Amino acid sequence: MLPDEDLCYRAVKGRDRRFDGVFYTAVRTTGIYCRPSCPAITPKRHNVTFFPSAAAAQGAGFRACRRCLPDATPGSPEWDVTADLAGRAMRLVADGVVEREGVDGLASRLGYSTRQLGRALTAAYGTGPLALARARRAQTARVLIETTDLSFTDIAFAAGFASVRQFNDTIREVYATTPTALRGRSGGHRASGTITARIAVREPFDADGLLAFLARRAVPGVEASGDGWFERSLRLPHGAGVVRLHLRATPVSCRFTLADARDLAPAMERTRRMVDADCDPVVVDDALAEDPVLAPLVARRPGIRVPGHVDGAEIAVRAVLGQQVTVAAACTQAGRLVRAYGDPLGLDGHHAVTRLFPTSAVLAGIDPADLSMPRARGRALTALCGALEDGRVRLDRSGDRPEVRAALLALPGIGPWTADYVAMRALGEPDAFLPTDTGVRDGAHRLGIDDIRGRSDRWRPWRSYALMHLWSSLSGPASPKQPLRGPRRRGRAGPGTTKEA
Repeated sequence: MLPDEDLCYRAVKGRDRRFDGVFYTAVRTTGIYCRPSCPAITPKRHNVTFFPSAAAAQGAGFRACRRCLPDATPGSPEWDVTADLAGRAMRLVADGVVEREGVDGLASRLGYSTRQLGRALTAAYGTGPLALARARRAQTARVLIETTDLSFTDIAFAAGFASVRQFNDTIREVYATTPTALRGRSGGHRASGTITARIAVREPFDADGLLAFLARRAVPGVEASGDGWFERSLRLPHGAGVVRLHLRATPVSCRFTLADARDLAPAMERTRRMVDADCDPVVVDDALAEDPVLAPLVARRPGIRVPGHVDGAEIAVRAVLGQQVTVAAACTQAGRLVRAYGDPLGLDGHHAVTRLFPTSAVLAGIDPADLSMPRARGRALTALCGALEDGRVRLDRSGDRPEVRAALLALPGIGPWTADYVAMRALGEPDAFLPTDTGVRDGAHRLGIDDIRGRSDRWRPWRSYALMHLWSSLSGPASPKQPLRGPRRRGRAGPGTTKEA
């Protein structure tokens, strides 16, 4: 997964930010590793070694550069979109599974032995699951040291370390300094009870489009938005949480309020999914702009993102609620479920959100006749939640995407539209496409595309991003080369479709 070394060195010479997180540059003469865009003097070619992950560089004895903070870069777009074993494992490591369940638990989730998992991760990222988890713990600890007033003992256990001694040793080894020095160097105001962090994203970044998408689909009580910000509640491994995102600047600023500080790492990882932080927008835009029909849309909205979701089970339920109705109607129905079955937030402080989305266990036990929706859709919703509870469907990004899609389609009332929408939002599938979606058909009609299925083959493997462009085109001017046609009659949306994106 490491690019050609000559390409890597050219990126380092050019301080190319597009490669931050794709690989790391270690300088043998200084013992330091950096991101490719580090502003320091470019090292000589014969003095550098390249690594596919920060953990691999740390395992080889290099410490993180204090100037460019390479552990704070966006993640690799390769492991974010890949569906192989290593990619799925990395997503679970980032979510803190190793700290909660150990390497055995990680391997069990993926359906492999620990030895097979270790070989796959070492081949892909240069090190095994323990070292990858250790690097994640070190980064979490640094965020807590620099942004909170928590004691170092509390930080050590909140970040997932087994002891304070292990925490101190790791900080000294990774950052070549002490926790006290890190805190003293950070300066500024540190809030108690809340944790402020930044999520690095690759530019260009279509923040306005992302905010508009999330705000339009906000479920009352669970999500809220305002000028430049979006807030939502989080159901995390150790308790509830709230995240408020300020999207108008990069890096994206996040304010977390957590019932348990141990949930910082999974909260950050799930928030990263929501903003599609690890996308490589230059690659995506270049590929889609090769189609003359999409090129004007790409020029109008460079860096468009596919919004992920913080909870796979929640977005699956919301996808069922969205079948054959408008976005507004789906949000209204979701709001009713939240009021009736969602848990109170139970966190101190003022928040624009008040409740957690109902769990699949609660929804699976509801009589479909008690739901204010068509009976067939109610049965589909409870059947889906039952499958989520008994493990027939796994939406934690540990499963193989085609297998998860097939498991969804095997459930009553789940058609291709629902399965592919869930794959796009919950599993991070970059090549999902919804040809039966009314919004997609309207966008294609507006652009003069007659055969949307055939045309979409040109957009592989980035059809999820093309889908976002088609939806966004409905709110903007028609392509100058393809004038808007007159309105056409629309009937009832068919099975597996929605009336609005």
